[in-house]
Amino acid sequence: MLPDPLISLRNVVKTYGAGATAFQALKGVDLDIVAGDFVAVMGPSGSGKSTTMNILGCLDVPSSGDFKFRGFPIQTLDRDQRALLRRRYLGFVFQGFNLLARTSALENVELPLLYRGDAKTERRKAAMASLDKVGLADWWDHTPAELSGGQQQRVAIARAIVTHPDVLLADEPTGNLDSERSIEIMELLTDLNRTSGITVLMVTHEADMAAFARTIVHFKDGLVERIERKHRQGAEVAA
Repeated sequence: MLPDPLISLRNVVKTYGAGATAFQALKGVDLDIVAGDFVAVMGPSGSGKSTTMNILGCLDVPSSGDFKFRGFPIQTLDRDQRALLRRRYLGFVFQGFNLLARTSALENVELPLLYRGDAKTERRKAAMASLDKVGLADWWDHTPAELSGGQQQRVAIARAIVTHPDVLLADEPTGNLDSERSIEIMELLTDLNRTSGITVLMVTHEADMAAFARTIVHFKDGLVERIERKHRQGAEVAA
């Protein structure tokens, strides 16, 4: 029996546009995510996986249905309140790294703490600790141009976890990397999930990357098609 979910979606519908041009990206999604899980979200283009991740990341809101985080109804929050929730509880990693080109790895990792208003000494200490977690403490003064793609993604992950988020949302985090670097990033995410207890939600098109997750959610035509949950003795498939 699964514990109470950290995140819960119930009959979530997302419609873009109105009238004859309306498009229903989500058609009634039900999904529970427990704290500490590593979830891979898969599906073809247009299946609803990216829309769902945007809702889970509080970057978008459902047209109807219920979205609860820690039991709290997120649809009751306004834009500023959702932004505050993102800063406190969520971290984001993107396919394109999204690092500032002319600033050091340390300064890039510091950014979320700067926006939060933390003092400079505290920012530097936390950012160095975060870089150390991803194995880049010795590269703190290097700019993105002086780092490999895999190292840039590690800096992006360090930036995402520097605020100690409950949830790390990763959108195709290995999409711009070769196979060897991709495996390194997946091993890092797996280690962070296991040792730090961060809940990881990852969108990916690659089955070999999804295999690192403990739960794989398959989307099709705006709905959850099936869910695979892995156990020590193999994989259990739930509709």
